[in-house]
Amino acid sequence: MNLTIKDAFETALVKNLVIVAMGIVINCINGIIILTFFRNSVFHCETRYILYMNLVVNDMTMIFVSVTLHVLTHATSSVNSSVCCTLIVISSTTYMNTPIILAGMAIERYIAICKPLHHTQICTVRRTYVLIGLTWAVGFTPTIVDVFIVYAIEPTRFFSSVGLCHPLIIYISQIYAQKTQVVQGLYMSFVWLMLIYTYLRVFLTARAATCDAASAKKAQSTILLHGAQLLLCMLSYITPYIEMALVPFFPVHRSTIMFLCYLITMILPRLLSPLIYSIRDQKFAKCMSQYYSCRVNTPKEHRKRRRMSSFSKKVFTTCTLSLRNTHVKIPMNPYSRSQQ
Repeated sequence: MNLTIKDAFETALVKNLVIVAMGIVINCINGIIILTFFRNSVFHCETRYILYMNLVVNDMTMIFVSVTLHVLTHATSSVNSSVCCTLIVISSTTYMNTPIILAGMAIERYIAICKPLHHTQICTVRRTYVLIGLTWAVGFTPTIVDVFIVYAIEPTRFFSSVGLCHPLIIYISQIYAQKTQVVQGLYMSFVWLMLIYTYLRVFLTARAATCDAASAKKAQSTILLHGAQLLLCMLSYITPYIEMALVPFFPVHRSTIMFLCYLITMILPRLLSPLIYSIRDQKFAKCMSQYYSCRVNTPKEHRKRRRMSSFSKKVFTTCTLSLRNTHVKIPMNPYSRSQQ
């Protein structure tokens, strides 16, 4: 694949502005979600919100690094290889984390619905953080292996050289392509098995539920949305095949096809997270709404609030003075004299 073909300045500028604008919007929304989580301690002890924050942080990191790589690819062809390797490692780690995190969240919902009596014992806060650490370790391992392969094959001066920052240029070995296909296949197979199993169990529980059917059905729809988000993420695995199928028919628009594939498979799935886990959750959405509401007070409303404030202060002062001036006589115990 020839990666050196560049767009015209105006076309590249528009594409980068679109990607950067969408990245800023997504990260701003996710930033409000994180702010809501940390400013409300009620969420700190619930495992599903902790797992969701892990997904949000993962998405924010991936969006930032991915957009940076996209801009660097269009802006310059002289990026230090060490810096490029670092960015690719972070981007690949967060990319591989996404399906594993979705599988963990689906399993947590399965335990909460199908095994409610054991949920508090199994899904503790400590075990949740251990699971998050394992998730990042599993996602980081394949990417650091790629760096070791490059270090073993390429000379030492390679890491001080400059060039276009793209994984297919940094990892030129055939081992990288074969390893990537095997690892992605294993990850996706495991995640899809977990999602199908948890969905079927939650579906059967929802049909048999008599007291908490609404909660079971909500968990069922949540796992379905997990699958929809994962399906969009999986599109990035077949992106090269889509490009190979479309580019021969539209060779002039090859850059546009690659841009649309990147937009659909890498950026748009991250827009689903706030919809799936924040807006649909009434408790979280209620706490988050106060950061989205931006009400502007007019001078009339400001004067009204000041009058209400002064009125409430006067009422409070009057009540306090009346209580101080009131003498309450405590009746004497009628048996006190007889007992003396």
